[in-house]
Amino acid sequence: MFAAENGLRGDPRLQGISEAIRVVPHFPKKGIMFQDITTLLLNHKAFKDTVDIFVDRYRDMDISVVAGIEARGFMFGPSIALAIGAKFVPLRKPGKLPGERISESYVLEYGTDCLEMHVGAVQPGERAVVIDDLVATGGTLSAAIRLLGTKQTKWKAALYSCGATGIRRLLLRSAGA
Repeated sequence: MFAAENGLRGDPRLQGISEAIRVVPHFPKKGIMFQDITTLLLNHKAFKDTVDIFVDRYRDMDISVVAGIEARGFMFGPSIALAIGAKFVPLRKPGKLPGERISESYVLEYGTDCLEMHVGAVQPGERAVVIDDLVATGGTLSAAIRLLGTKQTKWKAALYSCGATGIRRLLLRSAGA
């Protein structure tokens, strides 16, 4: 679906990206099929192709903020932000950011967690893309959107799952984004 909607049908980069990701069964808990992107990061071509697909998608959308969810969003987000001329905003686990911050809790497939962002990192009216590695319950994405939304941000949130079946996409748009 992602490939067809984004002009990537038949794009050989997708196969290379998919093949570069290792699936680890029962990690971190039994029943979870963990998509290990560390193997993708070791493959220069697959890593570059992944970043290039994001850049191609968002370069002309007037995005001013690339928000990366800890920790995998930190691996792709800064490169994407630099390439499209946006700032990078880290969305971190609790207690990792100094100074004044806001937070949002969310439910994981195997527990609960929280994201934090610096107060003032995103200004009203900015357009944001959220970068993470996959969608399980959607809780992390929802928390990220709520954090960005506390500043009335016009957001576009994209989470990509890079797995054995290729890249799937969930794209959400706010009214007016």
